[in-house]
Amino acid sequence: MIDFDTLEKGQVIGSKTISVNRGDLVRYAGASGDFNPIHWNERFAKEVELDSVIAHGMFTMGSAVDVVSEWVGNPAAVIDYQTRFTKPVVVQDPAGTNPTDQPGTEILVEGKVGALDAEARTARIDLTVSVNGTKVLMKSQAVVQL
Repeated sequence: MIDFDTLEKGQVIGSKTISVNRGDLVRYAGASGDFNPIHWNERFAKEVELDSVIAHGMFTMGSAVDVVSEWVGNPAAVIDYQTRFTKPVVVQDPAGTNPTDQPGTEILVEGKVGALDAEARTARIDLTVSVNGTKVLMKSQAVVQL
């Protein structure tokens, strides 16, 4: 359990590298019902002027907030979560190999305490979410009830 009184603004709560490959996108499409071909069909993605297949926005957003859930130890403690999508997460073809065997594209997530509300006993966690040094989510913030 996190002790609210020991938290400080700017404190790093954790980081995580999330590897996503084409197989992950197909499984996510099945689970979410989002079968938009930009998430699995290279030809279609290029026809609509994308560099390649891209990860689902909700996949990226949901994967990023795991850093907060793991830190707080209770996903129900996350009472608000918002972000802005700024860049797609491109998931390249693993060049003739089984796509589920490849490490895939790496999404780096780091969480820091952005603000504390002593009266409400909440902490706003600011997430930095990037791929190859480029931020893919902006103003990614989760509020945690402690």
